[in-house]
Amino acid sequence: MEAKLVPAAGFPIEWIEIGGLNRVGLAQRIKSLGQLPGSTVQAMRIMRRRKPRAVFSMGGYVAGPVMMAAALMRIPIVVMEPNAIPGFTNRRLARVVARALVNFPETARYFPAAEVTGMPVREDFFKLPSREPMQNGRFTLLITGGSQGSKRLNDAARESWKRFAEARLPLRIIHQTGSAMQRELQQQFQHTGLNGEVTAFLDNMPSAFASADLVVCRSGASTVSELAAAGKASVLVPFPFAADDHQLRNAEAMTGIGGARMVLDKEMTGVRLFFEVSELAESPATLRQMSEQARALAKPGAARRAVEVLEQLAMR
Repeated sequence: MEAKLVPAAGFPIEWIEIGGLNRVGLAQRIKSLGQLPGSTVQAMRIMRRRKPRAVFSMGGYVAGPVMMAAALMRIPIVVMEPNAIPGFTNRRLARVVARALVNFPETARYFPAAEVTGMPVREDFFKLPSREPMQNGRFTLLITGGSQGSKRLNDAARESWKRFAEARLPLRIIHQTGSAMQRELQQQFQHTGLNGEVTAFLDNMPSAFASADLVVCRSGASTVSELAAAGKASVLVPFPFAADDHQLRNAEAMTGIGGARMVLDKEMTGVRLFFEVSELAESPATLRQMSEQARALAKPGAARRAVEVLEQLAMR
């Protein structure tokens, strides 16, 4: 993604060669360990040429050699950790970090110096007004599996349609499927008699959030941060193969304060989806409380604060 976005934004980009170490096969791990010294040297050469005063990192295996190079050259490192449990790289190199900017209070314990800043989220999410449940006499459900879609959520939604139709709940469904299953699901949805739309992508996610009474989605850091910023009640279905099970930890953090409900991936069926949605649709008070608790996690100004911290360390 960076290979396209960074040059398009007018910034130069440098390259190093490194692979993952966490949740990979033995052959890949051996290859990555073999690349690590050379990649660290590559990063040190870049830094000698660029002469950075500080290094900012979002973690991930690509950040490993860069953070190691910065530590060896005594360049201060600022990391932003979006997940409730730090990723492999940030955990391993936590002791060399000058400042950690974290999304969840419980993450601070992993670093010697941490600050709860939240994660940068588009301002549009913070500006969404509070929504009274069942506006216009109907309950709006947003189901989204991210840009690629989620087969588990797609299948559960399809299995739930018959139950929703039989229950005659005044429901509108907005379902973002990803491109792989969109045509199939759209054709089937048209025969259910339900109100709503099935789309591959949602170009304006803040607008979709604004119209929703409840969001059913995965629990990646960006998604959870957007839910908090928008103050949206949600049913979170953690992706079970996420590194270090971070989506589960993110969902636990949100459910722990009462801002969401969690359903494990293996338990998300059409029956369970129908049950969760129906129960919440019949309890506006619960939805209001969940929305308020979700918004309590919101941290506006995270990007600005990251810049301030980075500049402070760079000027020392």
